[in-house]
Amino acid sequence: MSTLAANAPGATGGGLADVAASEATLRRFLHGLPGVDQVGLEARAATLGTRSIKTTAKAFAIDLAISMIDLTTLEGADTVGKVRSLCAKGLRPDPTDRSTPQVAAICVYPDMVETAKSALRGSGIQVASVATAFPSGRAGMPVKLADTAEAVAAGADEIDMVIDRGAFLSGRYLEVFEEIRAVKEACKRPDGSSAHLKVIFETGELQTYDNVRRASWLAMIAGADFIKTSTGKVAVNATPPVTLLMLEAVRDFRAATGTQVGVKPAGGIRTTKDAMKYLVMVNETLGDDWLSPHWFRFGASSLLNDLLMQRQKLRTGRYSGPDYVTVD
Repeated sequence: MSTLAANAPGATGGGLADVAASEATLRRFLHGLPGVDQVGLEARAATLGTRSIKTTAKAFAIDLAISMIDLTTLEGADTVGKVRSLCAKGLRPDPTDRSTPQVAAICVYPDMVETAKSALRGSGIQVASVATAFPSGRAGMPVKLADTAEAVAAGADEIDMVIDRGAFLSGRYLEVFEEIRAVKEACKRPDGSSAHLKVIFETGELQTYDNVRRASWLAMIAGADFIKTSTGKVAVNATPPVTLLMLEAVRDFRAATGTQVGVKPAGGIRTTKDAMKYLVMVNETLGDDWLSPHWFRFGASSLLNDLLMQRQKLRTGRYSGPDYVTVD
């Protein structure tokens, strides 16, 4: 067990089953987690951001980053045609080069899941759907559960839920825990399988690094398959220090419980250089275990075009520019 987990109240014997027995025990556990060293965290993230990746390693990293993208359209003006077009891009990101890997997932609203599922059938690309009154999370539990159930019934492989930040910031941790557990239950299919659950914190609204650490542990204890920084719909989305903190949390959680949880930074990651920084961070913090689309994703659709341009540059020696990649 890691030092972090071992020192946390209630984390005895490598198990966390009793942590959420009551509001008091859950609060004691979360507030017993060591405080975050802001200066140290930001300095570590900045140092990792200076590492460079060259030549063959860069080509491998670009392909890996493409394979980790959740290609997303979450707009009120989404149409069946737009979703089908996005799916086509996910299947063949660069139509001129069949060696370009597919993306990890296509993420849409629940009413577009069936369209995406049909367009991607047999491809291996996952269909993800936002739920629980995304992006605000301001709805009653019946609405949130119906939202989730609709997406799962339509064929969603993954559900991206948002926590109730108001409840969390008010210290109603057990309420947030129970909400995640209920959505996790709603992810189950009639055949006994279950859609994977990504829990979005909207870290830009959580105010402190300590809150990000608490939210990470809270979601993982509640059964999250992935923890995700942001909706991409607010001013402050994924940042290197916040992502590093979440990577450390999943590392410590696995040390404490044996359960591996994925991480998804989302929003604000637009360039190949940005993506390389995050991949270095994953490698240095977690190692090869998490360097896979099964455990790390980018929620950054605009990133794909820059990765494709850089990939073309490595392949041809020429920088093609944005006119040579398809528009999302």
